[in-house]
Amino acid sequence: MKPRSRFASFARWASRATAQPIAFVTAVSIILVWAITGPVFDFSDTWQLVINTGTTVITFLMVFLIQNTQNRDSIAMQLKLDELIRAMKGAHLALLDLEELTERDLEQIRHRYEELARQAREELRKGHPDTGSPKVKVD
Repeated sequence: MKPRSRFASFARWASRATAQPIAFVTAVSIILVWAITGPVFDFSDTWQLVINTGTTVITFLMVFLIQNTQNRDSIAMQLKLDELIRAMKGAHLALLDLEELTERDLEQIRHRYEELARQAREELRKGHPDTGSPKVKVD
């Protein structure tokens, strides 16, 4: 396996660091200092511009860092789920890589599974078990 890129390592570190309580306390502290200094600077346009610019830049950069981390986590989770499906005897391998299907295809598969759930609840009402591996037609 290839080691993570510097950006990926930094993004992971930044995402974890900003999720800590100290990061929140620091952000609140900065806002409080800014608010307290308002009267000192007579609530000037420059005083307002400092906080607006700072928060905008930080938000803009954090969006990219968080998105990078979430994308990698999502891909890793999908791969783990795909491996579980692949390893299960009787699993429908057509369900692998579902995230690449169109909305229409996903809706058709979802409707098939909703029908299975409806049938299982019906069987439960009759006192039958809802376990098993019924056949599912997946195109």
